Amino acid sequence: MQINKDTISIDGVEYVRKDSVPEKAESLNNMPYVIVRTYRAGVFAGYLKSRNGQEGVVVNARRIWFWDGAATLSQLAMEGTQKPDCCKFPCEVDLITLTQIIEILDVREKARKSIQGVKIWKQ
Repeated sequence: MQINKDTISIDGVEYVRKDSVPEKAESLNNMPYVIVRTYRAGVFAGYLKSRNGQEGVVVNARRIWFWDGAATLSQLAMEGTQKPDCCKFPCEVDLITLTQIIEILDVREKARKSIQGVKIWKQ
């Protein structure tokens, strides 16, 4: 058995401390992809890591600054956008804590691919 600060090797198998793994490496498969609407910060799409009342943590979050090709956020969550070139979604941020959450919409797989496929908008 060999031990160092972040790993341990037992019988030739190396194990890594959970708290030493970067946030990005967490399995996103266990987190639902959602659209979150807040009171003042706007709308975000990403993986919901945790929620406590009106506060939530979203991983790989994109701000939904402007969308076209869907009449409402509900339609965007169900179908995605029909006009991705007209949408304004900035780059993802690794993690954001959102307060004053008003609404959380589960996003279908087709819609997730559509949202993530929108070209990064920047100035």
